[in-house]
Amino acid sequence: MKFTKTLIAASLAVMSADSLAAAFQLAEQNASGLGRAYAGEASVADDASVVSRNPALMSVFKEKQLSVAGIAVIPDVSLRGTEASNASTDPNQLNDSSIAPSAIIPAGYFVMPIDDKFSIGFGAFSNFGLATEFDADYPAGQLAGETEIVTVNMNVSGSYKINEQFSVGLGLNYIYADAKIIRNFGANPFGVPAQTEAVHLEGDDTGFGWNVGAMYQLDENSRFGFNYRSETDITFDGEYSNQLPASAPFNGLAGASIPGSVEITLPAIAEFSGSHQLDDKTGLHYSVMWTGWESFDKLEAQVEGRDTPVFSKEENFSDAMRFSIGGDYQLNDAVLLRAGIAYDESPADKNHMSISIPDTDRFWYSFGVNYTMSEQSNLDIGMSILRGKTQKFTEPDNLGQQWGFESNGHAYLFGAQYNYTF
Repeated sequence: MKFTKTLIAASLAVMSADSLAAAFQLAEQNASGLGRAYAGEASVADDASVVSRNPALMSVFKEKQLSVAGIAVIPDVSLRGTEASNASTDPNQLNDSSIAPSAIIPAGYFVMPIDDKFSIGFGAFSNFGLATEFDADYPAGQLAGETEIVTVNMNVSGSYKINEQFSVGLGLNYIYADAKIIRNFGANPFGVPAQTEAVHLEGDDTGFGWNVGAMYQLDENSRFGFNYRSETDITFDGEYSNQLPASAPFNGLAGASIPGSVEITLPAIAEFSGSHQLDDKTGLHYSVMWTGWESFDKLEAQVEGRDTPVFSKEENFSDAMRFSIGGDYQLNDAVLLRAGIAYDESPADKNHMSISIPDTDRFWYSFGVNYTMSEQSNLDIGMSILRGKTQKFTEPDNLGQQWGFESNGHAYLFGAQYNYTF
């Protein structure tokens, strides 16, 4: 792939991650929320990361604050082969103990009150990311290979405090996205080496979106919040190549490159949250999140001069919900403990399951702590254990071969965040 990458594109190397919320959606915008499974994110005003989940909450801040976070992602996504219609392949050859690499997801935020009504904020974070990688000679190579989608969301937000109970916020988002799709020929009846690249496309693009938020302070102990994030259309423009012979019946490119692109729509997201201080030590938080995954119906690569796509995979996703509940407990003046659980619905169609974007319903079990170091600074530490359901499915390739799999998707998340008040 030969196209110019900007400095921010170079920094994306640490941001590829396995799909940890529904499909390739990421929930990991901060480490403070990680400790309670991101329950109450649209209503809790813990730190400057409110920029990512509900800009209306910036009206709660009386002083400037900077928050810097990093989430370590250790996925455990494995496959076991159950069927191979290609007679030369034993289903056990499809076994793979880890198809998703570990990664670190960084984020940074700054909130600044202007007066007693207006506040502004800035953030850099990611809402979507995916990386799966198989060996080049994997038998089901046309389904596997490498798949990577990485996004960086740069946000500027403002909030306005209408009165003591109600605040609103608006955010504008500049999104940089980078994608890679590689598919190998795999086991086949034509004698073509399995590691031969049948599809190789890399590209990047930028897009714009917006989000709006609202906050209602019922009383000094109860707060509700709502945030909506718009869809964003992304066209990954780059170059396409393959290693197939130029002669019939393959009509390949023999390694030559031509312009190519992949179009996707990053889905809209809506979240409603509530937070309640039950007493002077205990808080309760909950969230319901909707993601409009119906906008993601297929993954398709187009090249100049061809009317039909060179790569196409039906996804047929459906809208998905996420439910979370968590709490915190003020152990002493310096230590705040957190815990939470969550349930993520998968948007994947049971009839269109894919090993390149593995997905399943999953449960989150989360724990965390906030430690106050001084009047100006505090530190958040969080961890989550994600447990996915076992899935059994069959996926066909472009040669009409059938491949059967049993998949398991789990993960471990560890996060740290530093907050400094000016």
